[in-house]
Amino acid sequence: MTMPPEEIATLKALMEWEARRTAPPAGFPKLPDLPADRYTNEELYALEQEHVFRKSWLFAAHLDEIPDPGSFMRWHNAGDPIVIVHGMDGEVRAFYNTCRHRGAPVVTEDRGKSPRLICAYHHWTYKTDGSLVGVPERQDFADLDLTCRGLIPVRCEMFGKLVFVNFDDDALPLREWLGPLADEWAEFQFENVRLAARYSFDLNCNWKVAMEANMEVYHVPFIHPETVAPIVDAKRNVNHFYPNGHSRMLAPAPETADRQADRANSMPPEWQRIDTVGELGRTATQSYSVFPNWVSPLSDFFIPPLLFWPTGIGTTRLELITMAPDWGDGPVPDLWTEPDPASANGRKMCKIILEDTQFGEAIQKSMESQGFRSVPLSYQEARIYAFHQHCDRLVGEDNIPEGLAVEQVIDSDWVWPNDPRIEQMRTEASVAAE
Repeated sequence: MTMPPEEIATLKALMEWEARRTAPPAGFPKLPDLPADRYTNEELYALEQEHVFRKSWLFAAHLDEIPDPGSFMRWHNAGDPIVIVHGMDGEVRAFYNTCRHRGAPVVTEDRGKSPRLICAYHHWTYKTDGSLVGVPERQDFADLDLTCRGLIPVRCEMFGKLVFVNFDDDALPLREWLGPLADEWAEFQFENVRLAARYSFDLNCNWKVAMEANMEVYHVPFIHPETVAPIVDAKRNVNHFYPNGHSRMLAPAPETADRQADRANSMPPEWQRIDTVGELGRTATQSYSVFPNWVSPLSDFFIPPLLFWPTGIGTTRLELITMAPDWGDGPVPDLWTEPDPASANGRKMCKIILEDTQFGEAIQKSMESQGFRSVPLSYQEARIYAFHQHCDRLVGEDNIPEGLAVEQVIDSDWVWPNDPRIEQMRTEASVAAE
């Protein structure tokens, strides 16, 4: 299902309206400064790990990584050791990679395939549904009830071929949590794309510093003059806020550029297009921030998420992923990395990502100095502010260290399905027509 024509027309009109405005929209709240220590405070960082990352749906895997019944993979990007299993019954599940005997891992390989998961320490044996089915010398365990000793599950749900996990048993179901994004993403065929590339790189900055560079276009003319600026018109960018902390950026190409033709001409002929993608996905940059740590443009050639995993208060692991329709025998699509025989994984970040990450370490050092007091954000950077608001809501405003909370000024009036800009735009057009 593609975006309805009337919605496309409204969004295109909003792009032009954004280009003409001389101030933020009427009624849009003034954004208070973000407290500086939100990027350096150890107590807040621990609260983020406990409440933000353990209460949100997190992208963990693509079905191509566990393609067959019995396939498994280890995953530990959120700290705890997890094993994701393609069950012999066809179901994909996630468990703590922890034997119920004395805590040894039941899986020690990054990937593998087996009809049983067997702890190497004492050979306690589990089916791929997590149930305990084998205990050596069982007679020596008094009243051991195997039905109570299965692997401890982690909530696991799929969107198309993408596997998400959530540590919170009370969290909303994945599709409900995604909300309108699930409908908007239908045209991109998440159920058909293959995993083409997945590489990780370590950054020396707070995870929010790294991610926020991808949540606004204010920087595009200055940081990306030769890479992004020719294909993204920052002046005509339209931001949207969604429930549960998600957001979207929609930016057309400059009026002198043909984004659709440029994309098609730059792609190898073997690469397939997602033929259900609508006009805006073909001609504009349509980028989503999925709370808490996913940012991805979506197009008629790629689904390429960037994921930002905190590894310390001042360090981040950046995952660069490319998913695409089947490319046959042609070159493997990889939007974000390039070959580098000298590196440990044989890849290096592409020019755009290097541009976005170049100041991360220096920014972090500045944030840790006395010269960093607070962060004033513009209307164009409001997605960052909304993200911080939702972080605080998950942590609990009463739990935030003194002086570090953000004011909840972007209210539901500005969150999907509401958008006061549309009425303002129509009113102005009506007045101009009189």
